[in-house]
Amino acid sequence: MKQKNDTDRNKGGRPKKAATEKLKYRTTVKMATEDYYLLKSKARAAGVSASEFIRGCIREGGVRERLSKEHSDLVRKLCGMANNLNQLARKANAEGYTSVYVPCRTLVIEMDNLINKIRL
Repeated sequence: MKQKNDTDRNKGGRPKKAATEKLKYRTTVKMATEDYYLLKSKARAAGVSASEFIRGCIREGGVRERLSKEHSDLVRKLCGMANNLNQLARKANAEGYTSVYVPCRTLVIEMDNLINKIRL
C-alpha cells in the first residue's frame, strides 16, 4: 500500500488561480467628486464593485478612439454635401422639383459612397 505524503493530499480550500487570472497590477485614478459618485452608482446598479465595473469597461470597451485625420476630413466633406443638399432643396422649392432631380440624385450617390468609407 502506497503512503500519501503531504504534497499528494487535498488540503481543501479554493483552487489556485492561473497566472493570467491573478489581479497583480494596480492603477490609481484621480477623479472629480461627480465622476466618483457616478462610478459608484453605476457599479451599484450593475451589482458589482467599482473595480470590477472598471475592468468590465476596459474589456468591453466603454470609450472609443478619437477620429483619425482621414475620418475627420470625410465627415467635413459630408457636412459640405449636406449644405449642397439644402441649397438644392431651396432651388427645388423655387423652381420646381424636376429641375434638381439629376443633381440631387448624383449628390445622394456621392453621400452614400462617403458614408460607406466612413463606416470602414
